[in-house]
Formats: sequence, C-alpha cells, structure tokens
Amino acid sequence: MTEHTFKSDFLRTMQARGYIHQITHPSELDEAATTGVVMGYIGFDATAASLHVGHLIQIMLLRRLQQAGHKPIVLMGGGTTKVGDPSFKDTQRPLLTEERIAENIAGIKGVFEKFLTFGDGPSDATMVDNDEWLSKLGYLEFLRDYGTHFTVNRMLSFDSVKLRLEREQPLTFLEFNYMLMQATDFLELNRRYGCTLQMGGSDQWGNIINGVELTRKVDQKAAFGLTTPLLSTASGQKMGKTVGGAVWLNADALSPYDYWQYWRNTEDGDVGRFMRLFTDLSDDEIAGYEALEGAAINDAKKALADACTTMLHGAEAAATARAAAETAFEKGQVSADLPTVELSASEVYGAMIAAVVTKTGLTASNGEARRLAQGGGLRLNDAAVSDGGQLLTEADLKDGVIKLAAGKKKIVLVKPV
Repeated sequence: MTEHTFKSDFLRTMQARGYIHQITHPSELDEAATTGVVMGYIGFDATAASLHVGHLIQIMLLRRLQQAGHKPIVLMGGGTTKVGDPSFKDTQRPLLTEERIAENIAGIKGVFEKFLTFGDGPSDATMVDNDEWLSKLGYLEFLRDYGTHFTVNRMLSFDSVKLRLEREQPLTFLEFNYMLMQATDFLELNRRYGCTLQMGGSDQWGNIINGVELTRKVDQKAAFGLTTPLLSTASGQKMGKTVGGAVWLNADALSPYDYWQYWRNTEDGDVGRFMRLFTDLSDDEIAGYEALEGAAINDAKKALADACTTMLHGAEAAATARAAAETAFEKGQVSADLPTVELSASEVYGAMIAAVVTKTGLTASNGEARRLAQGGGLRLNDAAVSDGGQLLTEADLKDGVIKLAAGKKKIVLVKPV
C-alpha cells in the first residue's frame, strides 16, 4: 500500500513492524486512533481444536491494538463455521456438527489468554460468538434486511470468488452466503459494542470490505478495515507448513519443544521480519540481531525461538526446549525433553530405518527418508546412515530409546513399547 505518515501510536507501530497491507479510510482510522479508543475485531472460525502458526499474525494484530491502548474483540465463528469460508479454497470445507464446533471453540479459547488481557476495562479484550445472532436470523428476515445491500455483480468481482470460478470449481450457494454473514458480524458488533475496525489477512479483504460498506450504508456509522500481507518464508514457502503438518498453538497438539524448534529453523532472511511480527522485542534489539553474520545468526534464531515460545508457552517451557535442543544438537547427547514417539517393538525391530523415520514424522515418505540417507542427512544415534533400507535391531537401543535425526535440525527419540 502507499506509505502514510500516521499520527496514532497504533498505526505507526503497525506500519513500522510490517503488518499493514491494505486499509480503508486510513486518515479517518488514524484520527480515530489518535483521539479515542478504537474497538477492533478479528474472527476465528472453529474448524479445528487448535489454531496454528498461520493464525498467529492475526492474534498479534489484536495484541498490538491492545498495547496501543485500544480494545480488541475476539470473535469466535460458531455461526460462520457452520457455513465455511470459501475464500481462496478450491473445494467446500467439510461441514461440522454443532457439537464438534463447540468442542473446537473450547480448545481454541485458551490461546488468546496468552496474548491478550481480558476483563472489563476500557482496553481489556472481550470474546464473543457470532452464533449468538446468526443462529437467530430468519432466512426471509436476513434476505430482506441485508440482501438488498449486496449485488451479485460485486460479489463475483472479489478475487476469492473469481479464483474458484476460474478454476471451474463448484461454489455452493451455502458458501456464497458466507460473505454476507461476515458482513453482518461487523454491523452487529458495531451496534452492540461500538466496534469500528475489522482486521484480517489480505485473503479476507473482500469480506472485510463488505462489512465496512454494510455498516456505513445501513447505520451511517464509521467503519474501517485493515489487512496484513499473506506471509511466506524467504524461500517462498507458505508460512507455518512443515513436513510434519501444521504448527499448532495448543501444547497438546504440538509440544513446546517442537514449537521452539520451528522458530529456531527460521530461514536467515526471515529472522528480523519475524521478530517484528511475532515478538515484543524492541527495534534496537532486532537491529542488533539483524547485524549478526555467519554462524552468529544462530544466536538470533534462538532469541526468536525463545521469545515466541515464551509468549505462548511460558519462559520455563522455552528454557527447557532450548536446553533440550542444545543438548541434542550441540553436545550430541540425549535429553528427556526431546520429542519422543512410542512405537510397538514389532514396528521398530526388523523394520527399515526409512519406514521408522517416516512413522515418526521426520520425513513425509519412505522415499524421502532413503534420499536423505543417500545424501548423508540421516543419523542413527548420532552416526550417519547411508542406506535407508538398513534394519533396526535391539542393539540400536541406547538408554531405552533410539535417537533418529533428519538433517541438522530435527531429532526424535523412538521408544519401543
């Protein structure tokens, strides 16, 4: 977007740390954030029992809003999850039962308390569920009150819809209603709480625009939208995707060690950018880390991993994860805090090492494990393995576990049971 000279602490910080991609009415929003408390929200659909790293930038937006003295609203999508957001998806999301949605919301809620302060104060965060109003809307009432403010022509012009149609993938009428429902959320939050700002990723721009325009048209109230750029790594990979799957935020879905290790493995070119987006480190601290060169860059990566893990799981968990990683990678020893996978003895003894490595999640397939071995990147108890077809035996058991490593950064202990 075009660079603006902002007056408000909120937008100045957002711009300096790289959060801003698009803003509606930037001057008006800046004035509102300068002269009073802005209430802003982000919606989170409950499609899984945990959020993942891909959601983290949205959580950090709410954190930055609160740090600047404004009030964040966490909107749980109990209602919109029943429909499913079609934005930039090739196929319709599986429809979940109300019971499953409730279970997912219960699993998600706790994460926000790590990043936001909830309460009744002017800048304390609050959490609401859009099922409170969406489930009560009669269909005819919904069409009469809101349908007249949207044209199919405009809805078809948004990239999220055009992409699905250009690929000749079906877009159901159910999904087509999602953007109307999300627009209704903004209007309802404005009426109930005085909320004037919706934030989200750039893939939500069309949905956000609809909410802004609906609120301004129907109630003639101030309403603003702000999006972040879609994140990818320096090498062009989608943020948060790994061989082992999503990088979950709930500790029962991904261990603090694995979370720490994810950030430790950040590409060199991303360290400073990720520090600005995902930590509270100061500009001066970040500039110091960005000045490091050669092997010293690893100290910056550890600082990033420490800061991110502390924010989500606490300082003790971060210190434990770091100590386990340093014990394993720098001292070549086994730490009880390393990720441990229990497999039956029959799955381990007499099995090809490639198959066991894949079962632990270190590689995506046996073929990948074999190629890793051929390239010298597979290790068994710290010794290189050149043949992925090598069979594991009880002789490989050391102190009750078998230590497997893929490359220089991923280790798993296998415990035969």
